[in-house]
Amino acid sequence: MYAIILSRGEQTMKYYSIHEFSKLISRTPQTLRNWDKSGKLIPSHTGSNGYRYYSHQQLKDILNIEDNSEKSRIIIGYCRVSSNKQKDDLERQIYNMKKYLDSLNKPYEIITDIGSGINYKKKGLKELLKKINSKEIDKIIILYKDRLLRFGFELIEYMANLNGCEIEILDSTEKTQQEELVEDLIQIITVFSCRLQGRRANKTRKMIDELIKEGDEEDDKGNQSDACT
Repeated sequence: MYAIILSRGEQTMKYYSIHEFSKLISRTPQTLRNWDKSGKLIPSHTGSNGYRYYSHQQLKDILNIEDNSEKSRIIIGYCRVSSNKQKDDLERQIYNMKKYLDSLNKPYEIITDIGSGINYKKKGLKELLKKINSKEIDKIIILYKDRLLRFGFELIEYMANLNGCEIEILDSTEKTQQEELVEDLIQIITVFSCRLQGRRANKTRKMIDELIKEGDEEDDKGNQSDACT
């Protein structure tokens, strides 16, 4: 499990590769790389080949920290839909999320939101960020990447990694660039159209309907999977 790098008298110094160390502390190698960049946990030394190595003392230190302050960490399942009209979809998300979380046999909580993916003031999202910042969460589970945020996912992921929290996406199916562009544009127009009144609002909503229709037609022509949500 460990690599013996050098000896000093009778004292043997033990070092672990990034993959060995990540397994011992129940984290991913990417989390350790992020910790290194942020200064949260810098490797004991870096070899001439660029590989990171962690000392046995670092292992004892971090395990002691986890024993004292991270025992109560839980898993959070986050589910979101854009509007009240999608409550049935929200219920399906919650049902599927609960089935998956039950299979893990670990303490968990499900946070839900109803609101746009570019609305950063949602109650559930703010609660999630607060729990991340207070180091209450071990892992966040989402069904799809855009359920967390339409824009800014990488920022939340970075913040989570800094606080020892991982984000797991259950369905990581990649969408085409055109699908993502259409979805992003629809989201932006939808948010701004909600602030309009009268003719301008109707005109904007017609534009949204046309964009959705064109997107569906392109999907049919190209035999694309996963129509715009």
